[in-house]
Order: sequence, then C-alpha cells, then structure tokens
Amino acid sequence: MNHPPHPHTDTVRDLVGIGIGPSNLSLAALAHPLTELDTAFYEQRPRFDWHPGLLIEGARVQVPFLADLVTLTDPTSPWTFLNYLRTHQRLYPFYFAERFHTPRAEYDTYCRWVADNLPALHFGHQVDSVRWNPEHDLFEIDFTRLDPDGQAAALGRTHTRNVVLGIGTQPHIPDALRPLADAPGVPVIHAGDYLTHRDTLLAAGHITVVGSGQSGAEVFLDLLRHRPTGRERLHWIGRTEAFAPMEYSKLGLEHFTPDYTRYFHALPENTRDRLTAAQWQLHKGIDADTLAALHDELYRRTLDGHWPDTVLTPGVRVRTAGRIATTRIELHLEHTQQNTRTRLTTDAVVLATGHRERPLDPLLAGLDPYIRRDNSERPRIDEHFRLVLDPSITATGSNVYVQNAERHTHGVGAPDLGLTAWRGATILNTLTGKETYPLPTRTAFTTFGLQQSQPRVPTARQAPTLTPLVDLR
Repeated sequence: MNHPPHPHTDTVRDLVGIGIGPSNLSLAALAHPLTELDTAFYEQRPRFDWHPGLLIEGARVQVPFLADLVTLTDPTSPWTFLNYLRTHQRLYPFYFAERFHTPRAEYDTYCRWVADNLPALHFGHQVDSVRWNPEHDLFEIDFTRLDPDGQAAALGRTHTRNVVLGIGTQPHIPDALRPLADAPGVPVIHAGDYLTHRDTLLAAGHITVVGSGQSGAEVFLDLLRHRPTGRERLHWIGRTEAFAPMEYSKLGLEHFTPDYTRYFHALPENTRDRLTAAQWQLHKGIDADTLAALHDELYRRTLDGHWPDTVLTPGVRVRTAGRIATTRIELHLEHTQQNTRTRLTTDAVVLATGHRERPLDPLLAGLDPYIRRDNSERPRIDEHFRLVLDPSITATGSNVYVQNAERHTHGVGAPDLGLTAWRGATILNTLTGKETYPLPTRTAFTTFGLQQSQPRVPTARQAPTLTPLVDLR
C-alpha cells in the first residue's frame, strides 16, 4: 500500500504531536483552549498508559501533586489534578488524606481522564515518517491507523506547519543481558513489565534484582513483602557505590527549575556532558521513604533472632550472563571497588536498569539533511525546545519541537514532571509568538553562575539560536 498523494485541499494544521505521554498530553491540555490553533496528537498505543508495569501498590510519584499536567503554568485550567478530584467527588477525601505526593496509579488514572476528554488526541495511530515538503513549505506526516488488535487498518497523511516530538523513553537492557531477555521462556524481564510477570517471579526459587535506582528498590521491596520470612531468597545488586538516597533537599531541587534549565543550556557542550554524568543522584537515587520502608521490612524479619535470606550488594556490575541447563541463570559479577569476580546462580532476574530516550533519527530520517548536530552527532536543540534546522525551513516559521529528548541540551530536568507544564507553555508561547501563558522570570533562590541568560519569547518565524549570556551587574 502507498500513502495517498499530497492533497492540495487538505487541512493544514498548526501543530501535530507525535506520541502521547505526559509531555505531549500536557501540551495538548494547554493548547485545548487556544481556539486559534489547529492541533492533532498521534499515539500508536490504543489508550494512555504510564509505565503500567510499575504501578506497584504503595509506589508514589516523586513530585508533588502540583506537578500535574497544567497547574504550574495555569492553575485555572479545567485539566488540573484538583479538578480531576472534584469531578470524581474525591476532593474532600484527598484534603483529609493530607497527601503532597500521590500514588503512581492515581497519577496514571488522572492522566487517562485528561486523555479521554481531549478531542485532539488520536490513539491507535502509528506515525511512520516525517518529511519537509519545500514546494508547499509544510511538514508531511505519514501514519498508519491501527485496529484494536494493533494491525494496520488504513494509511493516512496529514500536513502541518509545526511538529512536536514526545515519543518518550524505552526500557534499557544492558548488552550483557540482552540475549537472555530476548530469549523466549527465560525469566529475565525488565522492571517496566514487572507487574505483568510478578506471579511467575514469585514462584521462582531465587530472584535477583539488577539496578540500584528507584524502580529497583520498589521491585525488591514488593518481592520482599510477598516472600515468607526466612525463605526470601532475594539478591539485589547495582552498579552505584551505594543504595543512595535521591537528592531531595529544597535547594537541591532547584536544579529542576526553569532558571537552572536556562543556565545549563547556555553552558559549553563538553561541560553539559560532564554535568549530566555527575548529577546522577539528582534523578537516579532512591526516595528516602522507600529506603526507610525497605529497612523496616528487613528489620521486622530479624525479630525471631535470624537474618532474612537476602543479599544487598552495591558496586557490582554484570559482566556476562548465560543459562544453566534449561531453567537457571548464571550471572558473572564484578565488584568494581574490590576488583573481584564471582558467579551467581539464580532462577529469575528483574532488570531495574532504567529507561533511555528513544532515538529520534529513525522517525526523522526524512529530515536528516536539515538537522544541525553537535560534536557528538546529537540534534542541536535551542532554548525553546526547537531542533536547530536549516534556515530554508525555519525561515518559513515552521519548526520541530522536542519533549523529553533534550537532556543533553537542557539537563536533568528534561524528563521531570515538574517542568512539563512550563516546557509546554514555552513551546506554545514560541509557536504563537506572544505570551499566551505568562511565565515567571525567576524560579530559584540559587543564582546559577556569575552570568545568567534571561527568558524571552521569540516570534514564530525567528530562527532557533543559542541565547548569549547576559551580565547581571
């Protein structure tokens, strides 16, 4: 089947979003009252789902409820979390619960409520390609409409002046464990699929959790709570030098503000890369309450005078892995500080090894000649979340925006839910060329650097640039 030819009478949209995760869902909610904009958002999944395999009972969102889809930009929006509670007659129970951090499952339900009520969202639509049509100065987007079984039902094409990519992340599986994770019938699963396979995991004799971040802690705690005292048979290993708490001090959290994002963006590329690696504890550590709950559960199991049958060892990496006979798994481990090696035989492995940004290149192959790249061949992204493209595109006022794919240019706050509404408002202000959503000029007590960039609202036709630092004296 071929996609239909370019129809000259086709409706030209102002903005087409690809992917419907929290970032593009926030953008769609903020764009909804802007009647001057014609928008559409496409997602190949049949409905909104937010990490369904990690909606473990008791797991909380690690940002306050004010970091919903819209509140930090527009608290009067009908799509706030508080309005979701009011609509479902749950505002008073929430008030008396005195919760600042909500259960992860509740955040997922809230987002689905928003998604179910926004008309511009199109689920079951797989975007196949994005191209620039220089004859018409428009982006062409080819997509496949999927049936309920995920099979191709029809092909389509839409045209737009602007594109926003919000394709999210994908599970990261270390190379050493990929052959086992890909093999059918081998109980090596990513934590993102944990709840789907929990019953199978709990039936295993010995379970190993790999990964020392928040998801590793939550999976280990859940397994521990469901294993009998004295017969836990659990290992937990991770590469970090400790099962470290996440940085959650009030000034530390100012790294997740627009002020820090602008400061980070203005730094040299090599400095940004060094900082990204060094700041892991800002976003890869473990919530202090989760660590406390883990310790409480382990301590409870010592009340009979014995230690639980668990091993928790940080500073360990998996060198290689293989199968023993048909049912067991052998992990070849190395302790990075001791420079020692050993082998661990286990019956099941949960890979709490995080998620990585989905690469943009496969989707944007048709735009590759127009994309400007940095020294590491990554797309350059300006302070307003626009890909730096060839002037032949940007001079027409058309742009490609990105969400949650800009950590290398915008820092640790790129995937943070607390910056989602601000980023969406920044995109809409840039797109409309006016202050559609007034944004704060200062958001942190910390002054990052001796010089600091100032926020500005460019016109829609203004080409993406790097804003120079200004002297605050």
